[in-house]
Order: sequence, then structure tokens, then C-alpha cells
Amino acid sequence: MTIKRERGRPAHPDILTPAEWRVADGVRHGLTNPQIAQWQSITVDAVKYHVSNILLKLGLSSRQQLRLWDGVAHDSALKRNPDKEDHQMTSHIGQIARTVSNISAASIWYREVLGLQHLFDAGKMAFFSCGQTRLMLTEGEAGAESVLYFAVEDIQSAWTKLESDGAKLLSAPHRIHTHDDGAEEWMGFIEDPDGRPIGIMSLAKPSE
Repeated sequence: MTIKRERGRPAHPDILTPAEWRVADGVRHGLTNPQIAQWQSITVDAVKYHVSNILLKLGLSSRQQLRLWDGVAHDSALKRNPDKEDHQMTSHIGQIARTVSNISAASIWYREVLGLQHLFDAGKMAFFSCGQTRLMLTEGEAGAESVLYFAVEDIQSAWTKLESDGAKLLSAPHRIHTHDDGAEEWMGFIEDPDGRPIGIMSLAKPSE
């Protein structure tokens, strides 16, 4: 008797594949398909294909719904803790974002002219230390308004608290970078009364 073998890749243990998670995080960060393609070094058609599959798998009908989806990959350093109390926003500004026209030239200028300590890069973003506050440079239309990011201990609890307090939600918490030691940079966005984005940020460290 001949045994037929199933063709194709084995089923992935998570709701999304690693490639789909990266695209989903790009969408939740507010990036366009061309920007995600450039960030992930894939084609725009590949991004469209992944977005279509993601929406289908999650039962979502639009890109906007995906931006508000608060899913976390099963292998993420950020673990859900339903028993943890809601975490209030802190008064500590953890990061300020500035848009630059050329990320490579700007990175050199901020490092060599201003003498800021370069921390790491993530796609078209460069991060620098400014004492207790971090500066994030993002390539785009220079002159755009700066964005304030408030540092929180538990980004998921903070997000839940903001939602319950009536904040207008823009982008659910999502992973933007994974460091070599496995620690993950997470961000989420709400809108202030004047329609400007406010970020919350948190560093999720892997379990020891």
C-alpha cells in the first residue's frame, strides 16, 4: 500500500507565521505596504499577500481593524498576564521621535556633530541616547511634528487602562525591534484631543 504524504510546509504553531507577524507589526505601526516592503526587504506584492492572509486568519475585514488588534506572538518576550493590575501612564517621557529626510546622513550628523550615543537601528529608524530620554529618528517627510512617547512598565495593562478611560486608539501595542539578547521594543499609539499621536513604549525582557 502506498502512503501519500502531505505536501507543503508543516502547520505553524502560532496563529500567524513569523513573516506574517512582521508584516502585521508593520501595519500596526502605521506603515504603508511600500514602507513595509522596504523595511522587510520583500516585494510590495508579497506584503499585500501577507496582509490578505492575516486578515483572513484573524477574521478581520480591514487594515484599520488590524491596527487595533492586540495579538502577541506565542514566542514573544511580552507575555500576557491577566492577573496584573491596570498600569497607569507614567510621567517619564521615554522617547521623542523626529522625522528626517535621509536617515543615513541624519544618523551621522546626530552622532558626529551632536555627539549623541547611537543605540541601535531598526529598518529606517535610528535610536540615540539623550540621558534618560531616547531620540528616535525616522526617515520620512522632514518637518513633521515630533511625537512624545511615555515609558510604561506593562504596555498591555497601560493600553487596557487607556481604552477604558476613553482614549482614542490608533495602533495597538506591537513589537518594532528585537535585540540580540532577545529583549523586545514595544510601542502603541493613542490620539490626544488635538488629533496628534501620543506613544507608549515598553521593553519586554525574555524570561530568565
